[in-house]
Amino acid sequence: MTTLTLGRALNEGMRRAMEDDPKVLVMGEDVGRLGGVFRVTDGLQKDFGEERVIDTPLAESGIVGTAIGLALRGYRPVCEIQFDGFVFPAADQIITQLAKMHLRSLGAVKLPVVVRIPCGGGIGAVEHHSESPEAYFAHTAGLRVVACSNAADAYTMIRRAIASPDPVIFFEPKRRYWDKAEVSTDVALSDLPDLHAAQVVQPGDDVTVLAYGPSVKTCLEAAAAAAAEGRSLEVIDLRSLNPLDVDTVEASVARTGRCVVVHEAPVFAGFGAELAARITERCFYRLEAPVLRVGGFSTPYPPSRLEDHYLPDLDRVLDAVDRTFAW
Repeated sequence: MTTLTLGRALNEGMRRAMEDDPKVLVMGEDVGRLGGVFRVTDGLQKDFGEERVIDTPLAESGIVGTAIGLALRGYRPVCEIQFDGFVFPAADQIITQLAKMHLRSLGAVKLPVVVRIPCGGGIGAVEHHSESPEAYFAHTAGLRVVACSNAADAYTMIRRAIASPDPVIFFEPKRRYWDKAEVSTDVALSDLPDLHAAQVVQPGDDVTVLAYGPSVKTCLEAAAAAAAEGRSLEVIDLRSLNPLDVDTVEASVARTGRCVVVHEAPVFAGFGAELAARITERCFYRLEAPVLRVGGFSTPYPPSRLEDHYLPDLDRVLDAVDRTFAW
């Protein structure tokens, strides 16, 4: 076991994948010489060369389009989108090409492309640098969509994502890049946890709290505060949005009878709406209260000095928990 930051765990995961498979490439804006704006790819170009760690032009559609061509020739490209808000110029390539090719070819063509996207707020960034676009891609059939929340998962999930035969949209919580955890790096790929399995990170009996990415830590803090008040929250890290591990969610909600969903994206038409619908369909007779959602407001992401008011925090999670007991 090694203590790593989340960002360093991603680096080690990509490094291991590149050592195991010479067809794995890393590409994106400033990923080589600079090592990425968050230094997640630091040292990879030095160790693997400019032909495998490629500094691209500032053109997201070109990055993903080139990755599609490389994947067609047998490579496994790992693309970095420098900030979440920059992914939209590549949306056409991702949605109309990357997600469709497997079905269009009747299964003959596979595109093992990973698109890494630093997501969410909390770092005091300017406009277009703090978005949460996961619902757009979870809605797109043909894409696997995952979000890590801690260093241990970052390492195992990036390795699993790179090995996947399907395109994976990989969300990384940028305000958690510096959080540390114990990581086991000496594990064979076949022994790594399932990429799409949710994990119960805090067992509890009274309310199920669902989260992913940057919101998981917030929910764990809320669970600790609730415990001091005599309430037991079960926190589940979804890890994968598409496919969704509904069985783990259902088992928890059927037992607790209450559920709160937390994410940074706006609540309206956010991924929490899908979760609330699925839970209502599958747990209707076991629910003691409606599924409540906590998230961002239906506004563009605010200037940095206001983002603490926009992002879901411990108090807003606990308020939703309190409201579930008012029914």
